[in-house]
Amino acid sequence: MNTTGIFIASPWGSILAIGAMALVTFLCRIAGVVVMSRVRLTPRIERGLRALPGSIILATILPVVIDNGPPAVVALAAAIVAMAVTRIDIVGLLVGLGTLAVIRAFG
Repeated sequence: MNTTGIFIASPWGSILAIGAMALVTFLCRIAGVVVMSRVRLTPRIERGLRALPGSIILATILPVVIDNGPPAVVALAAAIVAMAVTRIDIVGLLVGLGTLAVIRAFG
């Protein structure tokens, strides 16, 4: 094994990898702030930015829901209804998880 391989396999290689990932994550976040500071916020862009968190959550959750079948679809629908009624995130989360638990317990 050469010197580079030995360094990477050592604890210092892990520390270097973690530091590099932290730096890249920081730069990505700062780049978003810098880019958006130069964009003129029109009403259309504001609407898009307001919809972004929900889109990210849906894109993350939907494949899991589809893989888990009808009980997960019912639980997601219950969570969406609870969020729409109360406008409180944690209530939607609890209703969705509770619905899924009840369905799995009795189904």
